[in-house]
Amino acid sequence: MTAILRLESRKRVRGSVILVVVFALLSALYFSMFPGVQEEMDVFEEAFPEFMFDMFGIEELHTIEGFIAAEIYSFFWALLLAVYFAYVGAGLIAADVAERRMDLILSNPVSRESVVLQKVAALWVPLVVLNVAVPIVVYVGALAIGESFNPVALAMTHLLSIPYLLVCAGIGLVASVVLDRVRTARATALVLVFVLWLVEGVSSVDPDYEWIGAFTPSRYYDQTAILVHEEYALGDAGLLLVVFVVLVGIAVLLFTRRDI
Repeated sequence: MTAILRLESRKRVRGSVILVVVFALLSALYFSMFPGVQEEMDVFEEAFPEFMFDMFGIEELHTIEGFIAAEIYSFFWALLLAVYFAYVGAGLIAADVAERRMDLILSNPVSRESVVLQKVAALWVPLVVLNVAVPIVVYVGALAIGESFNPVALAMTHLLSIPYLLVCAGIGLVASVVLDRVRTARATALVLVFVLWLVEGVSSVDPDYEWIGAFTPSRYYDQTAILVHEEYALGDAGLLLVVFVVLVGIAVLLFTRRDI
C-alpha cells in the first residue's frame, strides 16, 4: 500500500517549487553583487572579525566558489533549508494526530510502521527538486557573470547535503512522535536544529571545545571544503545516513507504542 506515499509526495511539490524560486532569487542577488564585492574584497573582509570567518567556515571570498559557499550554502542551505526539513519532519505524524486524521489512516489495513516510513519516504520530492534545480540555477548564474564552477564539486555539494538534511528531518520526526501538539513539535525541532548548527560554529572557534561539535550534524557537512577545496567526505555522509536510519528507527518504535 503506497497511497500515503503518493499523497504525501503530492503535498511536497508546491513547497519545493517555492523554495527553488526563493533560491533562484537569492542566487541572482548574490551573483549580481559578486563583481563589486570582488573589487573591494579587502574592505569587505576587514568589515568582519576573524572569528566569524572561522565560525562559519568562510574561505577565499575572492573566488566565486568561496563567495557562494559563504553567502548561499553556509547559511541558506546549511541552516535555513535544514530548519525547513526539521519543520516538515516535525509535522509528519503530529499534524495528523492533532487533527484526528491518524485514526482514519490507521482504520485502513496499514501498519504504524508503514505510515511512518511512507511519510518519511515522501521527502524524496524536496530532496530531488531542490538538489536538481538549485545547482543548475547556481551554475548558469555563474556563467552569466563570466565565472564558472567545477560541475563535479557543485554536484557533490548537493549530493553530500542529502544525508545532512535527512538527519534534520529525522530530528523533526522524533519530535513529531514524542510530542502531541504539532506547534510544539515543530518549535522543538526548529530550536534543536538551530542550536546544533550554532554549537558547531561556536565550538569550531575554540580548540578546547571543538569536541562538542562532533555531536552536531553540521560538523559532517562542510560545503566550503567541497566547493573550494574539492574535498568529498564520503565517510561523514555515510555516518549521517546511519544517524538518520537510527532516528527513523527510534520514531517507528515510539510511534508503534504510543497511545493516540
